[in-house]
Amino acid sequence: MTDMILSPETRSGVPDDPAPVPTFAVLSGAQVQHALAGREQQIVDLVEATYRLHGAGETVNPPSYFLRFPDRPKSRIIALPASVGGSVHVDGMKWISSFPDNVRTGLPRASAVLVLNDPETGYPFACLESSIISAARTAASAALAADWLSRNRTRPTRVGFFGTGLIARYIHTFLAGSGWTFDQVGVHDLSPESSAGFRGYLEQSGAAGRITVHERAEDLVRESDLVVFATVAGEPHVTDPAWFAHNPLVLHVSLRDLSPEVLMASANYVDDVEHCLKADTSPHLVEQRTGNRDFLNGTLNDVMLRRSTPPTDRPVIFSPFGLGVLDLAVGKYVYDQATASGDLRVIDDFFHDLRRYG
Repeated sequence: MTDMILSPETRSGVPDDPAPVPTFAVLSGAQVQHALAGREQQIVDLVEATYRLHGAGETVNPPSYFLRFPDRPKSRIIALPASVGGSVHVDGMKWISSFPDNVRTGLPRASAVLVLNDPETGYPFACLESSIISAARTAASAALAADWLSRNRTRPTRVGFFGTGLIARYIHTFLAGSGWTFDQVGVHDLSPESSAGFRGYLEQSGAAGRITVHERAEDLVRESDLVVFATVAGEPHVTDPAWFAHNPLVLHVSLRDLSPEVLMASANYVDDVEHCLKADTSPHLVEQRTGNRDFLNGTLNDVMLRRSTPPTDRPVIFSPFGLGVLDLAVGKYVYDQATASGDLRVIDDFFHDLRRYG
């Protein structure tokens, strides 16, 4: 029997030319905010490019996983795994919680982290505070939709914010940062304190236009050409299609505010059909009632590719489920900015015991 000749790698368990030890960095919320501040248009452009990659099949965006609690039915934590190709070229996952009762103690409803993985080795290389990333990608998506869905109609000059939390603030910031101006800004929230706080933010931001706090939701909708729903509603509470008789553009960011009757009287666009029509979102309720998806006019990517043109004789509603690929793209942008500025905080020896046989 011929003796087997073992290579040095086989004898020692260590390759002749070992790969560099993977690094791991942690980016704080302050670093994330610094990387994104004042770059609203760049992030809108990045979100558009990511939507196009997603539409071209160059992403992987599995269903989100919802962790729910029998003793805390209003709360949940969601895992959004994803992979983005193209120049972004990163894998990872967002882990985001939604605990609405936080608001009563002064904490934001949502908190999140984002983990980025190297697509070549699978090793995680960064963990980023992600509530800001999540808010930024949501706001950029909304601003992008407002642009594309209004290109064949008179550009809205009256915006109304239904729900006045952090997401509403970010959406206003991204609208302003991507060139939108308004003659009127309407505000409505179930909490007078929240409405007053949002009005204060608008005034401090130097927002142009007359600011009106509406006590009645109907007045806000009827007096706005662009309506932003950013609430924590768990089921539809706006049920009368007549409120939308003036055919506004509606950014239905919180997904569960509008009744099936309102959607069925409108043109409907989503970010991703399969993701949006689940978990009892308003579009999912329409599908359950009708047994089909005929009420959908298409995706935002269909509009960007000019495969669908939003009508002008009906309300146009954009209901984005929120895709993990957007979080990855924005998170990778933040990581690259921190790296370029020398602000990356690497955790020494995060990965340990990397020799196969010790």
